[in-house]
Amino acid sequence: MDSEQHTGPARHRDRGQGLTRYAGRILVVCPRCGGRAEVVQRPGLPPLKHFGELMFRPRRLTCRGCGTTAEWRAELRDGALIGVRLGGTEDPFFRRPLWLQTRCAGRVLWAYDEEHVDALAAYVGATLREGGTGATQAMFPRLPRWMKESGNRTEVLAGLERLRILSGRSAPADRSDAAHERGAGACPHCGGYYRGGPY
Repeated sequence: MDSEQHTGPARHRDRGQGLTRYAGRILVVCPRCGGRAEVVQRPGLPPLKHFGELMFRPRRLTCRGCGTTAEWRAELRDGALIGVRLGGTEDPFFRRPLWLQTRCAGRVLWAYDEEHVDALAAYVGATLREGGTGATQAMFPRLPRWMKESGNRTEVLAGLERLRILSGRSAPADRSDAAHERGAGACPHCGGYYRGGPY
């Protein structure tokens, strides 16, 4: 039996989610071996109340290749935790280059992990983009123009496929030539989060 063919446009519905939705797990370049490491929440924390907490929660960097580990804690200032600002080609906690980076359309295309790649691919691949909640921190309206242009769709989707393949690799030799220190990553600090003390 033949499967039903879809002849209409590929649709994408923007639900207004921010980049924080994809910040739970960030793949980075290990500071010791240059392979793939992960930045995740420290184990044993209470459940998230909202994704915005991910900018303040303690983090752990771990590399399975060489055993490197590191810890990050938000600074406590005047009773508030000072978190990070997301975005850019470095992880905002340890300031390591993102593992998922590739050259694309004369620029650098990046993502935090596979889930982030999938979300970007669904948006870029859509020929009909709907929604927009008006949320000021929504991810899709804040994407750079070159990623949204229909003339770049094929190249950006190919770049996202390279990132998807790269997410399954971890050896230093697998590292993209785009994944290196630039010294111009995300701004390290953003606003305060009042929760009555550290985690």
